[in-house]
Amino acid sequence: MLNHVGFNLWADNYDQTVQVSEDNDLYPFAGYKKILNMIFNEVMQKDNSKVLDIGFGTGVLTSKLYSNGHRIDGIDFSEKMISIAQAKMPNANLFEWDISKGLPPEIIENTYDSIISTYTLHHLTDEEKIAFITELVSLLERDGKLLIGDISFSTREQLKKCRQDNIAHWDEDEFYFVHDEIMVSLPHQCEFHPISHCGGVFIITK
Repeated sequence: MLNHVGFNLWADNYDQTVQVSEDNDLYPFAGYKKILNMIFNEVMQKDNSKVLDIGFGTGVLTSKLYSNGHRIDGIDFSEKMISIAQAKMPNANLFEWDISKGLPPEIIENTYDSIISTYTLHHLTDEEKIAFITELVSLLERDGKLLIGDISFSTREQLKKCRQDNIAHWDEDEFYFVHDEIMVSLPHQCEFHPISHCGGVFIITK
């Protein structure tokens, strides 16, 4: 797992690293743009909405929503990535925070039409994911949606096959979503949309 310094060092080359993986249909970012597009289209169903982005990185997705009139709050681990994203979204409220500690005080009193997270929650264990997702859902407006795009699999068998196929660069410190396991622990309606062999989108409705 990358630590705080590692994320800052990775910031300038992050988007290029993702593109190489996606262009070659490789773990971990196969299907990346399709995943972001699906989340973008879901958020765009409502005009000028209030959006919270968990782990916005360099603002690839969030800046598109920002330019389409949505009001953005965001949390990220990396000071350098926040700097890159803030330049794209000068009026967004962006906070440096470690999500393993839950949510920052600046966020917990707010409510949102959409909460989005891409390629971030796999840094939490499954138990931590459930607690954090439950906390996020509590911040949604009525009929609001939590949209999670991440490295994910329908079944444990699919995850094991991907691990075997990519064992040389598999990250053992990350905890990937398995739909048929995590859905039984979520108290809310949860849909899973597989996008690639190692990625998909969860839509959780309040």
